[in-house]
Amino acid sequence: MDMKNTLDGKSLTIQKIYQWSQTPGLQLSLTEDSVKKVKASRAYIEKRISAGDIMYGVNTGFGAFASTTISNKDIEQLQKNLIRSHCAGIGEPLSIEQSRAAMILRANTLAQGHSGVRVEVLEKIFELLQKDLIPKIPCQGSVGASGDLAPLAHLALALIGEGEFWDAQGKSFEPLQLKAKEGLALINGCQIMTAIGIISAYQAKHLALLADISAATTIEGLRGSRSAFDPLIAAVRPHDGENQTAFNLRKILGEKSEISESHKDCHRVQDPYSLRCTPAVHGAVKRNLKSILQTLEIEANSSTDNPLVFADENKILSCGNFHGEPVAMALDLGKIALSVLANISECRISKLIHPNFSELPAFLAADGGLQSGLMIVQVAAASLVSENKILSHPACVDSIPTSTDKEDHVSMGTIASRQFTQILRNAEYVIAMEFLAAAQALDFLKPLKPTAGVQKVYEQIRNVVSFADQDRVFAKDIQAILQLIKTEKFLSEIETVTGELQW
Repeated sequence: MDMKNTLDGKSLTIQKIYQWSQTPGLQLSLTEDSVKKVKASRAYIEKRISAGDIMYGVNTGFGAFASTTISNKDIEQLQKNLIRSHCAGIGEPLSIEQSRAAMILRANTLAQGHSGVRVEVLEKIFELLQKDLIPKIPCQGSVGASGDLAPLAHLALALIGEGEFWDAQGKSFEPLQLKAKEGLALINGCQIMTAIGIISAYQAKHLALLADISAATTIEGLRGSRSAFDPLIAAVRPHDGENQTAFNLRKILGEKSEISESHKDCHRVQDPYSLRCTPAVHGAVKRNLKSILQTLEIEANSSTDNPLVFADENKILSCGNFHGEPVAMALDLGKIALSVLANISECRISKLIHPNFSELPAFLAADGGLQSGLMIVQVAAASLVSENKILSHPACVDSIPTSTDKEDHVSMGTIASRQFTQILRNAEYVIAMEFLAAAQALDFLKPLKPTAGVQKVYEQIRNVVSFADQDRVFAKDIQAILQLIKTEKFLSEIETVTGELQW
């Protein structure tokens, strides 16, 4: 098997997780070193059981029942009961990609050899992935501490042959028979919130570059100044994101164009903040997204079980590594970052449709009055931006005690991850709306030509959406542009003219 498709518990990257999450029939295996660690951990657990030692989750109840000892004859039943009782998830299922990512992440944490499971547990996860038997996992019901208990229980339920799958027609497998501690090891961790977060954060990275491109297109459509992106400015405020954004804007806008030259002697001394401050705002978004991706990658390669098994040190340690706070805080920050990105984009849309600033027809309508133009496109963008503000309230500050106050502080990280994803979707639509409006503005500036980078953007937009010479269903235009800009081809086509943009 290709070495790229092995797990060792410590080498997963965000890009690999994302790519694997999109791969039906994914084939994975453990490295030889990981197999040894998993076997050693399991042997140690069995040795302690044989010695009659009392260990949480192995031969005790769970949570508030931790002081209840379970007899050896009931240990395997205990694990089944745990999975069944914890399947209390509700709501719509995660996407296939999100569920696949959660399976990959859970296997990776077990691969570290600190959970005391048999190799067969990981092999069963690999078998389901290879057969594309992806569990249906409800998206709601986790408070993000003691792990994503409810949703991960639905994943585990599938492994033991009692769960639901997206498409099981014509597919079969031998259900996993859980042994001591294995049920607990499958549900203690933050793999649901992390899986959702990784997929969305990876897409957010692409969106941050799209926002630079849409901003540059708007700046050209509004005949804005390039002076605010001079490298001298970024050099005296050396935030890396700000420097990169200014670099990208210079690359896309070039030094001058027919459009910019036509307006160089105008009365406008300074552009509005939404144009002039794009490097500062977009740069801050990029910087925080990088931090979020780093946190998620650390989490992907962490042991988040409880208790943790350290066979070489002769220890089994109860701990709190299952607590989702690192992920929850990171994704709450991500919510704010993407909300800001959408917010400044909407400000630019507002300038494009405002004749007092753009000096173009009101609402970019070809026959204003009879035609409404992009009036309600901006209204829809404003709606999404306002919704994002509400969703940006930090989930992680809203702890509620659970399990008779035994689990008295929780992260709500899975709520944060779902909100982060919704804000991302909203922000993508707003950026698509900005492209729609900016392209319309460029048409009104003809025969003046934009810079080569903006021209390439314009041509790609016009390949899927024509100039609006009369009112039409703009929702279709927005959707068409959204599908275009989400492709890697859209970015690569622009970079054939501008050179590689910086992230």
